[in-house]
Amino acid sequence: MANETVFKRYKGNPIITAKNVPRANSIHNSAIVEHDGGYAGIFRVDEVDFNFTMHVGFSKDGIKWDIDPHILKLENDNPDLEIKDRTYDPRLTKIDDIYYFTWCTDSAQGPFIGMATTKDFKTFKQHEHLTIPANRNCVIFPRKINGKFAMYSRPSDMGHTPFGCMFYSTSPDMVFWGTHRFVFEPVRSSWQSTKIGPGPAPIEVDEGWLLIYHGVWTSCNGYLYYMGGAILDKEEPWRVLYRTRDYLLAPTELYERVGDVPNVIFPSSAIVKDGNIRVYYGCADTCISVAEGKLADVIDFVKTHSYEATGGYK
Repeated sequence: MANETVFKRYKGNPIITAKNVPRANSIHNSAIVEHDGGYAGIFRVDEVDFNFTMHVGFSKDGIKWDIDPHILKLENDNPDLEIKDRTYDPRLTKIDDIYYFTWCTDSAQGPFIGMATTKDFKTFKQHEHLTIPANRNCVIFPRKINGKFAMYSRPSDMGHTPFGCMFYSTSPDMVFWGTHRFVFEPVRSSWQSTKIGPGPAPIEVDEGWLLIYHGVWTSCNGYLYYMGGAILDKEEPWRVLYRTRDYLLAPTELYERVGDVPNVIFPSSAIVKDGNIRVYYGCADTCISVAEGKLADVIDFVKTHSYEATGGYK
């Protein structure tokens, strides 16, 4: 298949479509982790009335999924935290024995990031929102850094955001966030020239933190979404060590080109196992696919095809 350097698409793509949930118009941009000897996921389901909902799913192999047709329910004992109906683009991070689940939710003031926790994917307790409006992308680090929780996020606007830079923030308690640091921004005249945003939770490797992210280019026909990679400093994760000049994956296959939002590859989950990395990505805001590669090859590609290794950002 086209533009396959270190990541190879699964031949059975897409692995999840609207057929997996009865009321689904589309299923995409979802969060998947290893759990209880198999896999668990929280799936974005855009329903036939165009409400955006989230559903829990389980799989033995990470390919064939059983997704609950009922909407995920959040437990909440704080009357000031309104549980929104229109929720989407979940991410998952495991810290110790707790899964931290974030998502974007709409409000009259703009999108913001909500957060809940679970241990069993049966009960979910909602906590304080992680951001104020407007912010559309967020991933939590899988361990504390210098004694604090950490996250990457991408502030936005109330619409479809024709801009976007990534920032790093820390918190002592997952409630109060500060020490905000700029991480990186779009690059002129490239596949990531309009906006960028974090994808799956950062992956700790010997070189630092491997981040798979999306980059957007605006053509004469609209937005196109690509997958890129970066390696950031282990103790100061706002410092970029390497960032891909060349994309890792581009929308080329029919299921990536054609859908509710054409020409989209949106990486949202990654599983590292036995030296391999499997990335789950939303396709054209319509379905979910998988691409796999050797973790060592991905790290080498990011290092050797980065702006830092090929003459800078000009």
